[in-house]
Amino acid sequence: MDDNLPKLLTTPMTDRNARTLERLARRRLERGGAAFVADLGIGLAQRYRPTSAGSAVPAVFDELFDRLVRLLAVTRGPGHVDELLRLLVEGRPDDPEFDRYVASLLASSQRPADLAVVYEEGAAASEELRACLLQELVLRGVPVAETPGIASWATSPHWRDHPLGALPLVAAEPEREPELPAWSVDGSSCGLPYPDPEERHPAPRLDAAPVAAVETTTDATARAMASAVANWADHPEEPEGRVEARTFALAEPLDAEAVPAALVRLGLDCLSELGELPKPGARTAFGVVAVEPAEVWQLLFAASSTGGAYDSACYGAYGRLHAWRSLAALAGAPADAPPSEVEASVRACTWYRFGAATPWFHRVVWDLGVLTVSPDGRHLAVLAATTTD
Repeated sequence: MDDNLPKLLTTPMTDRNARTLERLARRRLERGGAAFVADLGIGLAQRYRPTSAGSAVPAVFDELFDRLVRLLAVTRGPGHVDELLRLLVEGRPDDPEFDRYVASLLASSQRPADLAVVYEEGAAASEELRACLLQELVLRGVPVAETPGIASWATSPHWRDHPLGALPLVAAEPEREPELPAWSVDGSSCGLPYPDPEERHPAPRLDAAPVAAVETTTDATARAMASAVANWADHPEEPEGRVEARTFALAEPLDAEAVPAALVRLGLDCLSELGELPKPGARTAFGVVAVEPAEVWQLLFAASSTGGAYDSACYGAYGRLHAWRSLAALAGAPADAPPSEVEASVRACTWYRFGAATPWFHRVVWDLGVLTVSPDGRHLAVLAATTTD
């Protein structure tokens, strides 16, 4: 332990002092002081972490601790990952949500070879961190089943009961180019694939003959379809989040030109106040666009992994899981179907995204509307979601 550390740990936790400690940690890390950064974080955690349920943690400490974690996670150097693991097990034990966040930091910043220490026998790494890190690496194209130091854990059957264990160890076709965050000590950047809320489309044909539809939505199917956007509606800081997930059986096969008219006539909440549409040839904020499954996966993955307007991100590993659950349910694949069967079902369906200027949608950034038509044209599934700051 550094000789000056006991004195530093008695520093009152004010904003100014926290900034001073962070600057000191940065300087020490530049000179190879990864152990100092971990010791500082552990010492502060022992002082400020609550010892009983309901005890408050100073916000300034939480912010400083996060900065120290980021310092070690996003900066490459000898022993940085080892010291980060020590900091986590001592300063933030048994915190799965934080593990998911740290996995994203590490995968975006560290070389796979330097991450092998996470999977060493006896390493101070939780199973949650290992599982999440593995999926974060898969999303970044790392061949985890062939990477020394990682492969033996990745291919071991012992973690297959973990929720992430059913996901394939190689990215499937729809998820080959995910939008992933680039992290730094001071923040992150990540593209959002949502269409422009003001996007205009040629007015769709709405004069197709009506097709009789019977709603077939079940609670289980709706929950599965909404997996990727559940954090928009269920997160306590997303009070404006709305989700609509519904399925329908059609009396006759639905062709592509009839999809917009069928969508409008389904009685969806998100389109209930669509109002009068422009005549054919005009441009309107209501549109239905045929897309590839990869575009739908990108929307679903972004919705879950980055969250909505507030801190409701699930990060890459669970973002991948939730996107696949939603995609599988939209495609009508059984809940327990293996990934290869889900992918085949997804390829067989016809996919669309839609948008509408109705009061249901907030029309800020986070608007999502997707639908799929089954291969026989007789089943339609719709997922809409919106949230705002």
